[in-house]
Amino acid sequence: QVQLVESGGGLVQAGGSLRLSCAASGTIFSKNAVGWFRQAPGKEREFVAGISRIGGNTYYADSGKGRFTISRDNARNTVYLQMNSLKPEDTAVYLCAVAAWIQDITSTPPRTKYWGQGTQVTVSL
Repeated sequence: QVQLVESGGGLVQAGGSLRLSCAASGTIFSKNAVGWFRQAPGKEREFVAGISRIGGNTYYADSGKGRFTISRDNARNTVYLQMNSLKPEDTAVYLCAVAAWIQDITSTPPRTKYWGQGTQVTVSL
């Protein structure tokens, strides 16, 4: 069984930082590209960032460019999303998902295999 568990969310003031983690089990982690997505109340789910199997390629939505950094540690089966200079509009449930290739993460719609349950990020004024 494949399980993805997100952590690291919370309440932070505008301008602050959070680091989210996505820990995977039950899969060969290095055979999966990983993406971060977010969904705010009343809005559609949107792509945030993606990383290829060994981390050689990263992709970001315009919303997070220059503020967010995605990375992975395959030895720990974990992908991270470092979020700096947070804004209230970043408030959302952040979810990670895995796919075979980074192109499956960045496609519209994404061709993902598994999703985590999400972690809440709330950015206050």
